Amino acid sequence: MAAAKGQQSLLIATYVLLTTMQIEYAKVSALGDRQDNQDRAAVVISDDAAIMLVFDGMGGHSDGARAAETGLKVVQDAFMSTVQPIFDPQGFLYMALSRAHDEVVRGGQDMAVDFRPRATCAICLVQEGGAFWAHIGDSRIYLVRDGAVVTRSRDHSHVEVLIQEGAITEEEAQDHPMRNFVECCIGGDAPVPDMSITNRKELNPGDVLLACTDGLWSGLSDADMANIGAPGENNLVENLKALSVQALSVNSPHSDNTTGTALRWLGR
Repeated sequence: MAAAKGQQSLLIATYVLLTTMQIEYAKVSALGDRQDNQDRAAVVISDDAAIMLVFDGMGGHSDGARAAETGLKVVQDAFMSTVQPIFDPQGFLYMALSRAHDEVVRGGQDMAVDFRPRATCAICLVQEGGAFWAHIGDSRIYLVRDGAVVTRSRDHSHVEVLIQEGAITEEEAQDHPMRNFVECCIGGDAPVPDMSITNRKELNPGDVLLACTDGLWSGLSDADMANIGAPGENNLVENLKALSVQALSVNSPHSDNTTGTALRWLGR
């Protein structure tokens, strides 16, 4: 059943030749074994920059889909209204996510705190041959090069703290009873949540960036995730689709919404 649902995913893939950079990109979002899809994702392209967005509405809170939709729109609008290439990428990421948080908080201000809309998110800005990314919660960003994960974001979660302290291994984290407990998100309380923002990461031709919700990476190893970078002309969408179907199968019959955006850097 999971594989069948994977085939019903929303898939978009385009090869784009821009004035200053060449990229291939793809997007996938699958329902999984859930009643509705609370994930939202987009890849937004301009002549001089691209931004990858994933937002994962938290299903245990009121209207997680609305939180994800609101967050995505705020960041997307901020990107489209900012001159590119963006002068201060890290400042832009902080500003955009702070605005997204404030807007989601505003939408739930009449609700009790425990029931307000919330979402995790990951965004990646690509420009001038480099990438900057930011995330809140357990939505992730991976950088894949030469068939291996070079680096990835580290979750804002209880399990990630245990991994960093050496209390459990990455493998043990997969089945840990608190693996779904995140320590920060957009929405909920008014103060801006903790967020992680990277320095510039230089991109080599062929590098692949993957931004995804926990429904995509959960149950898969870094070696599995590295398959997004399998070589082949204009095949990024097939790689992403295959990764999605694999995640749905591994996590069946309790698979989550499974969403990701991928971008292959081809050079300038």
